[in-house]
Amino acid sequence: MKTRIITPDDTAGMLAAAETLRHGGLVAFPTETVYGLGGNALDPAAAAKIYEAKGRPSDNPLIIHVNSIDEAALYCEVCDLYERLYRHFLPGPLTVILPKRDNIPSEVTAGLDTVAVRIPSHPVARKLISLSGIPVAAPSANSSGRPSPTTALHVAEDLIGRIDFIIDGGSCDFGLESTIVKPEGNNRLTVLRPGAVTPEMLSKVCDEVTLAPSVTGFFRGTTPEAPGMKYRHYAPNLPVVILDGSGKEIENFLSDKTNFGFLCFDEDMDIFQDRDDVVAISMGGCSDYAAQAHRLFDCLRHFDEVEGIDTIYARMPRRDGVSLAVFNRLVKAAGMDIRKL
Repeated sequence: MKTRIITPDDTAGMLAAAETLRHGGLVAFPTETVYGLGGNALDPAAAAKIYEAKGRPSDNPLIIHVNSIDEAALYCEVCDLYERLYRHFLPGPLTVILPKRDNIPSEVTAGLDTVAVRIPSHPVARKLISLSGIPVAAPSANSSGRPSPTTALHVAEDLIGRIDFIIDGGSCDFGLESTIVKPEGNNRLTVLRPGAVTPEMLSKVCDEVTLAPSVTGFFRGTTPEAPGMKYRHYAPNLPVVILDGSGKEIENFLSDKTNFGFLCFDEDMDIFQDRDDVVAISMGGCSDYAAQAHRLFDCLRHFDEVEGIDTIYARMPRRDGVSLAVFNRLVKAAGMDIRKL
């Protein structure tokens, strides 16, 4: 398959991409979070193509993307709590799990009777949805398990020759996937995956906000209700080990290690500056959580391009606010390998 790469200002290309979506093809496109791999959410065959292109397990449900709450109501049962979330956070990086309508095939939801619904704010994503005239099923546009793509180059690295179009809209704003929540009644939310919309923000519109155990630990169920819960995700080719300790403790722990990558904060960049066998890459300042989110996947991908290292050691992020999302992605990439120093 030849993959066509276009830009959002290519009117004819955008129309062709939308037409391809309508007829069962696959289009990668930018969102405010990461790049998505879009297919027709009403077409079971298109969903199968998404799973095949990514090498994605078939029990990992997809997210459908629409442009408004009125469109969402065509494909799911909208509740009062969802309407409140819509008024406060949407369009934006929030996905909500709701009971699905019969027009959404089970292939999209991995057999579940619920569907994950997202209303993106990115203008290119919204334009593509509008031009196609369909709900767009879209997981991240990467090979399954790899760090999610935040640029069109990342998409091409994983999926060139497997999909029809890549829309190059530049670097994504946030850099981590959307927050996923499931309403439990009219005043309770369970966070299934953290993101830019934090639990602290959600608690201002909902009395009770809880974290699913899989946010900070292993998935213990059978069928995941949302993407990113069950499997090792976001992982580079090298093993990742998270170090939970102070800068000095980390320096001491790594003093006798050789040939490793160090995913660190800006403040740590000079620790191993005199060693040729260490490659240090910063994901941002220790208190710059937005930068950490924006850079994390790009940093993890960059280590795959480095020769001569066999392990990536990473600084432990915080577990509140936006940094909870950074922590969640990093522990998934590490397969929960955390060393307490």
